Amino acid sequence: MAMQGGARRLLGRLVQGLGPASEQTFGGAFGAQNFINGELGTAGSRNASQLAVKNRMKSVKNIQKITKAMKMVAASKLRRAQEQLEKTRSIWQPFTALLGDAPATVAEKSLTITVSSDKGLCGGINSTAVKYTRAYKRWLDQHDVTAVAENPKPLVDIAVLGEKGKAQLQRDLSKSLVLTAVDYSRVGINFSLVCEMIDQIMKEKEYDVYRVIFNRFASTISFQPTVATVLSATTLQDQLEGGGSLEEYEFEGTENGAAEVLQDLSEFHLASVLYNGLVENATSEQGARMSAMDSSTRNASEVLEKLTLNYNRSRQAAITTELIEIISGAAALEAGND
Repeated sequence: MAMQGGARRLLGRLVQGLGPASEQTFGGAFGAQNFINGELGTAGSRNASQLAVKNRMKSVKNIQKITKAMKMVAASKLRRAQEQLEKTRSIWQPFTALLGDAPATVAEKSLTITVSSDKGLCGGINSTAVKYTRAYKRWLDQHDVTAVAENPKPLVDIAVLGEKGKAQLQRDLSKSLVLTAVDYSRVGINFSLVCEMIDQIMKEKEYDVYRVIFNRFASTISFQPTVATVLSATTLQDQLEGGGSLEEYEFEGTENGAAEVLQDLSEFHLASVLYNGLVENATSEQGARMSAMDSSTRNASEVLEKLTLNYNRSRQAAITTELIEIISGAAALEAGND
């Protein structure tokens, strides 16, 4: 009781600012002399630390709101992309059944079309497509053959669709890049856009084999890197003459026989495969982004819990320390008065 009464008297003197005893006691209890000399006392250090933790908690909360909103947006876009995906697969699958898919086909001139996204924060779909492109480029350089004796090295060019794939492949395969297309997702993926891309590709150079590398959508948390092969009209003609899968079909109604039909068939096959690849990759992108943002939101919650615990502990320790200092100062004042 005597100590509590002394504490009350000390607090009264601190509020009223009475006499040298209050100044002496305040200086001993709270380090007021350090503040007068321009130095930061222990209480100020604790306040600064608590303020830093509080600011970090605020930043984590803002990040959590952003990632949660991005997850909801990705989920909404994913549903629309899945509806479009079902339609594109019905176009691409009959060509695979008719012409087959032979990614190991060797040719004198080949073009690899890498499909990536224009935006990031979608997991590893872009790095996976780039990794497969580099590996396929090395394999093609070793296995593709040329019929021209003066040019023993095969021609393996690369076309990149998407800003993220372009940024990565320009570092080490810039000499092989013949075409890049970015911001295609802003205007929306449609068959007319794909036909314009195909026209631009075929205007640059004629190739024997086209390979499209993209991520095939499996589920919201899974995608499969895929290589689809499309043969040119010349290669199809060679296979037809050599007893390929088209040998059992008869071509009628054209002056040039099968050549004109094979040309149209090859161009439409490439457009269908590329259209399907763009939609598959866009669907995989939204699924990967939704999964990544969900993980980020959960990680932000865990970080926020730890920061809140540390902040509460620090605040409680500061309050306890100040109470001890007040009581100690009151006891010292009473001992001095006695």
